[in-house]
Amino acid sequence: MWMAVWPWHLYVKPKLETMKLQETLIAEYNDELHAAHSRKLDALTGDIHDLEGVLRKLTDFQIAIPSWALGTGGTRFGRFSGGGEPVAIEEKIEDVGLLHALNKSCGAISLHIPWDIPQNYESIKRHAQDFGLRFDAMNSNTFQDQANQEYSYKFGSLQHVDPRVRKQAVNHNIEVIEHGVALGSKSMTVWLADGSCFPGQLNFRKAFENTLESLREIYSALPSDWQLFVEYKAFEPNFYSTTMGDWGQSFLAATKLGPQAKTLVDLGHHLPNANIEQIVSILLMEDKLGGFHFNDSKYADDDLTAGSIKPYQLFLIFNELVEGMDSKGMNHATDLGWMIDASHNVKDPLEDLLQSVEGIMIAYTQALIIDRDALKAAQDDNDVVRCQEILQHAFRTDVRPIVAEARLRAGGALDPLKCYRGLEIRKQLISNRGLKTAVAGL
Repeated sequence: MWMAVWPWHLYVKPKLETMKLQETLIAEYNDELHAAHSRKLDALTGDIHDLEGVLRKLTDFQIAIPSWALGTGGTRFGRFSGGGEPVAIEEKIEDVGLLHALNKSCGAISLHIPWDIPQNYESIKRHAQDFGLRFDAMNSNTFQDQANQEYSYKFGSLQHVDPRVRKQAVNHNIEVIEHGVALGSKSMTVWLADGSCFPGQLNFRKAFENTLESLREIYSALPSDWQLFVEYKAFEPNFYSTTMGDWGQSFLAATKLGPQAKTLVDLGHHLPNANIEQIVSILLMEDKLGGFHFNDSKYADDDLTAGSIKPYQLFLIFNELVEGMDSKGMNHATDLGWMIDASHNVKDPLEDLLQSVEGIMIAYTQALIIDRDALKAAQDDNDVVRCQEILQHAFRTDVRPIVAEARLRAGGALDPLKCYRGLEIRKQLISNRGLKTAVAGL
């Protein structure tokens, strides 16, 4: 089997805690698969309009990896670590660097404060640059009480009836912005667990007004070239109401705050059967779509691998994104924020992330190859059958060779997951870091 031909001595370890893949190793691995890949790609070439343009878009498209997704996620009942998980920020950067070396589509890391507070900004920035990474959106945390915290968030943070609690939460978010400025980030995501579990527990109007007032203070601290992403969630941990519970409430807050505030869409933060693609279309039309947290779900906020449960929905979302962004002359790669927000308890986290990135890139590619002129003509003729056929033809096209070709041209692996397993990277991580490690916050 091909797995046996990759000896350990080809794996570079400049120092014990640093993991970095040699480009030559990936190139040698690709040589073994290149002939089969070329045959698959050639079979598609005649059917894809502007294949070179599609490949350029895929090469440019980058998906940020959050620091917390690098460890095994947990449930209310237990957590089953596979070992070798990153603890320090440097190790988290190295893990994202491993992913990026394999697929060339993970060129950014998203940090969470207070889990990822740097001790030396310049050193951390240099370390990220060594792995070809930038810092994506910063993330604040007012859904947990931290050690030595003066006031509790048990009954809310930005919505709290006590102005001292609200001020504490505001100050934390402003501190997160300051960390982000020092690292070169350009945005921050605010997700709130605020809400209520029982009728009568709070006044809905006052809770929203308090939240908006708090967000205004945070917004006023934004640098002029930053964006504030307001995330929403239908329920959990509060189950009767969530103060920022749906896209309409987030859109209202972002509109009242100003042009630097946008709505962030997490694919797991909706009630069952919500038409997320329509939400995306309207937010994009109104210039209030800030970006995405990609994941998948069967029931609620399951945080499963992107494209593993509802791949057609993911494709339909990208259909609206591509059409809407093109109509507004937007850059697919840079004008929205793209990030995975998934965490699972039974998979190797890095394998899960490789699968998520692959699922996202496949859905994006399928949306790129839709015959837009034919679809518009069918829509104008009210030809419902033809509209369906055009979309499903793109969805049923096996675009994996196109995604692989984009990776190959960028210097990545033709099959990142097989390469990861063949190199036994998790085994190396455990050897370097130990079996009993855990990402902060999990």
